Formats: sequence, structure tokens, C-alpha cells
Amino acid sequence: MENTIEMQVKQQLEQIRRGVVEIIPEDELEQKLMRSLQTGKPLRIKLGLDPTAPDIHLGHTVVLNKLRQFQDLGHEVHLIIGDFTGRIGDPSGRSETRKQLTEEQVRANAKTYQEQIFKVLQADKTIVHYNSEWLMPMNLAQVLQLAGKYTVARMLERDDFDKRYKEGLPIGVHEFIYPLMQGYDSVVLEADVELGGTDQKFNLLVGRHLQREYDREPQVAIMMPILEGTDGVQKMSKSLGNYIGVNDEAYEMFGKTMSIPDQLICRYFELLTRVPMDEVRAMEKAMQDGSLNPRDAKIRLAKELITMYHNAAEADKAEERFKLVFSQGEIPADIPEVMVESGEVWLPKFLLDHKLVPSTSEGRRSIMQGAVRVNGEKVETENINLQGNLVIQVGKRKFLRVIAQ
Repeated sequence: MENTIEMQVKQQLEQIRRGVVEIIPEDELEQKLMRSLQTGKPLRIKLGLDPTAPDIHLGHTVVLNKLRQFQDLGHEVHLIIGDFTGRIGDPSGRSETRKQLTEEQVRANAKTYQEQIFKVLQADKTIVHYNSEWLMPMNLAQVLQLAGKYTVARMLERDDFDKRYKEGLPIGVHEFIYPLMQGYDSVVLEADVELGGTDQKFNLLVGRHLQREYDREPQVAIMMPILEGTDGVQKMSKSLGNYIGVNDEAYEMFGKTMSIPDQLICRYFELLTRVPMDEVRAMEKAMQDGSLNPRDAKIRLAKELITMYHNAAEADKAEERFKLVFSQGEIPADIPEVMVESGEVWLPKFLLDHKLVPSTSEGRRSIMQGAVRVNGEKVETENINLQGNLVIQVGKRKFLRVIAQ
């Protein structure tokens, strides 16, 4: 029986290690898993999320996928929506004080966050908490007691605080309180394990410290990598435009995936999909020896992602359309169509109105870069005359059929 449990612990550890940067400390995780299997009591796995923006992208799902692995292993997943901490803002990686959000902004973001998060997690097996439940009722004496559990010297060891302090940039006292509050979440929850990106290491270790201070068993901290965006250089970010959104349409998701550099293919498979690692390693070897074209590996990756966030039928459709446009140079049959009055228009505004670009400045930039075509010809002017039937294309994936009357 003992040997069977030891084997199960080994198997669970192997799955948990997938894509992980660091486990602090791994021997404690092994002990916790052993105890869980011996007693039949699942571990309490914590992830805290501050809903500071309404949408999430695949970079955010790296840690969510790890959380899903814990669910599949039978452990108890606790999702902390930081509706209280989110109003302060996590100072991690910030060179300036983060703008504080209102309660209404945080609640609105939290609602859309959850809709997208449950595309990865099993909703019926996820326990959701709002940390305002225990942070809001704290009085000043309790806050001061919490603040007394950590020193300013330790707080200034944190890279972002240390850098700002040395450069004479302001650090709000409330920013020192943030990691204490996130750590206090772990105390209240009695978390066995907390997950986070590598940028969260300090916060996760504060939670471990505070649990000891409050006579709780300290949590194990598991750090996941920060995912590079489709440019292969900078971290995935909506503001940088190098992201693949969880809510992106299937064809958009397919096209963006096909644009990633070849060196990211296996990394995306490892961190974003449930494809077994032996298959991922076999693909990597095949690409290295030339027996697998990276383009075919990307097609599989795109279809895996679309199946996860849409369905298999949408994945097949997106592949078909992609091959039609790029392999045969044809315009897809199912592009949106709009009827307009003929005449001269300012193209950047027209592109924005029909959701081909996110802003007029992006429209102007696309025109300057030669990324806008009308009937296959590059547009070199911002003012165009709409007459007859036109097909407007922006970049490689966005089309609009215009019928001018």
C-alpha cells in the first residue's frame, strides 16, 4: 500500500513540475502530497487574481492551466478574486505607483474574468472567494497587528521597491500593505499551495512567512514562467499587441498562433495545452531533425487552442479558411459585408467604425506600414473614394466587403 502511495506521489509531482520555474520547497510539497493521499484529504490550492482589466489572454492561462492540473489530480482549488486588494493594485514589477481602481470597476472586471477563467477551470470544482470578505471588516488595530509581522528592511529587499527607493521615486505606504494583505489571504484560507507567476515570488513568500506568524503550516510556493507574446520577445500583453485573447474569434486565434516564432512552439504546447509532454518532446526532436515542418506543428497548436476555447468544429473551419487565404491567396467567402453610400471617406475612421482597427491612430499606422489593401492593392493615402464593390483587408486576417451605392 505504501509503495502504491509513493508511486502516486511521484506521478503527481511529475505532472505538477510541468512548465514550473520553481517550487519552494519541493520536499514540503512531496510531504503534503503524501499526507493527502494517506488521509484522503485534498490539498487546498490557492490562486489570487486582482481583476485590474476586463479581459484575459493566454499569458494569464499559464497559471490557470497549472491550477486545472491540480483539479484533475483531485485537489481543492480556491480562487481568490482580489476585489479588495485590486483597488490598491499589485506593485510587483511597477516603476511607479499603480492607479487605484474603484469598487465598481473591480466588480465589473471580476465578472468577465470569471466567465473567461472557467474556460480553463472546472466551475463546479472551483471555490471562489472575494478577499473583501475578510479584509474589509479589519479595524485599524488589526491592520497594525498585521503590519507588525513584517519589517521595512525585508520589504525594501523587493526589487521594484529597492529600485524606486534608490531612484528617489515615490512608494506609497499602502503599497507595503499590499503583499501583507495577499499573504493574509493565505492565512485565512489555510492554503497548502499558492500559485503565481515568477513576478509574484515575493508576495507568495510573504504568505508563507505570515502563515508561520499566525501558527499555520506554511504554504508551498509554485512559480510559473511569464509567457512571451507572439513577437517572441516581450511578455504577452494587450498593450503591446502581441497577445492571443481567450475571447478571440477562432480564425483570429488561428492566425495569431501561426505568427509565433518557431522557437516558441514547444513552449506554448507545454504551458498552454494538455498535450502529453512525451508528444511535445517528440515534436521538438522531429522539428530539429527536419522530419516535421514547424508550420504543421503550429497548425496542430492552433487547433488545440481553438478546441479548448471554442470547439473542434471551429478549429477545423479556421484551418480551412487559413489555408484558403494563405496557401491559395484567396479571399474567404464568409467575410463581413457592409453597405455604404459612395463617396470620399477618411480611411482610418472608416476602419475603426467597422472594427478593423482598435483606433484611428492604429489605422493610420497600418496604412503607413502598407498593411491596408483595397481589392488587393496597397493603400497609400488616408482618404479614399468608395465606389462599387470593394474588399478591404487589414493585415493578414481582417477583411471587409464594402458595397458602395
